[in-house]
Amino acid sequence: MDDRGGGGGGGGGSFVAVRRISQGLDRGSACHSTSAEAVAGSTAWLGRGLSCVCAQRRDSDARASFDLTPGQEECLERLQNRLDVAYDSSIPEHQEALCALWHAAFPGEELHGLISEQWKEMGWQGKDPSTDFRGGGFISLENLLYFARNFPKSFQELLWKQEGDRSLWEYPFAVAGVNITFMLIQMLDLEAVKPRTLVGATFLKFLAENESAFDLLYCITFKLLDQQWLAMRASYMDFNAVMKATRRQLETELLQEDITCLEELPSYSLLSR
Repeated sequence: MDDRGGGGGGGGGSFVAVRRISQGLDRGSACHSTSAEAVAGSTAWLGRGLSCVCAQRRDSDARASFDLTPGQEECLERLQNRLDVAYDSSIPEHQEALCALWHAAFPGEELHGLISEQWKEMGWQGKDPSTDFRGGGFISLENLLYFARNFPKSFQELLWKQEGDRSLWEYPFAVAGVNITFMLIQMLDLEAVKPRTLVGATFLKFLAENESAFDLLYCITFKLLDQQWLAMRASYMDFNAVMKATRRQLETELLQEDITCLEELPSYSLLSR
């Protein structure tokens, strides 16, 4: 997986892009942490001076390995091919997807360009969203667009922070979405040839039944994150803790013995169309 690090300038805002400190794992290789990772405990995060611990690797993860069925291997390979696509603003398909996201978020409001101050309304760090996509690649845009198209009510609720008693300093919607994509990739160990965690192996069973499982899990996670945000009465500087709590809850739900598909996860009920 290519290094999508090096987010762009801050555009004068208080939020900075998701960025990857070190390159992703070579598929099937062991994990080698850089000194930066050893200090920060992660390879990506949202916010100036914050460090995410949601992607930390347990010692047992490198030892475990789960065999896959041929169908699961094919589904994982197709998903990994999506992960390898970096966002490229020169590709018409990527431009069209970004425009589609704008129109899904702000129907009826004219977009004045792929580089525009308008993008800050969605929670990008500046006027050029492409600098933020470097943390998650094109799939992070696909995730947001899937969310907007399949669960428009929930998407709009999160975009406009319509539910609950909100903080004065809220998390930026779009950049938080890129962070969620990155966190899920790490949590599910999707860059490895085989999953090395039980939660990763469990997810691949769902993926074999539903090709859109990653996108659906993304939507569930985004809603769960906002629920955790409200329950913890969090503000911007608490985002690390909220993401940790979200990951813990998500792993717990995925590992419930009676869950046979993502629609049976307790947090799926948070989504509304």
